[in-house]
Amino acid sequence: MSIVTRVTSVSVEVTDQDEALAFYRDVLGCEVRADVEVWPGARWLEVAPPGCPIGIALLTKASGLPIGVRYGTGDAEGAHRALTAAGAAPHQDVLHTDYAPPMFTVGDPHGNTVVLIEEDGGAGVRG
Repeated sequence: MSIVTRVTSVSVEVTDQDEALAFYRDVLGCEVRADVEVWPGARWLEVAPPGCPIGIALLTKASGLPIGVRYGTGDAEGAHRALTAAGAAPHQDVLHTDYAPPMFTVGDPHGNTVVLIEEDGGAGVRG
């Protein structure tokens, strides 16, 4: 059984979100999927090619939002336990908030951030 169900989004680090938006939207032709302030100073800006199920989050390092590949999982708590049992070291316990589904991050063997987000049937903020 796989811990992950799908790739939900990939984030890239940008220094200026408005400048990045102009490129991805106006030059590449992506559509804006989300543009919200998650908390003060943390803007979740997600674009995608029309019809593409995988979003591209344009995030600043200063926002504190994790930059990496986001995967859906059926059970964040179960995935956290399974990864820990397999010797991986999640960066924190599963985060439960009012604005997003349960999630946590873990590093792959090369230092890349993997974000696991519990699939919730489309309710709540994706991210």
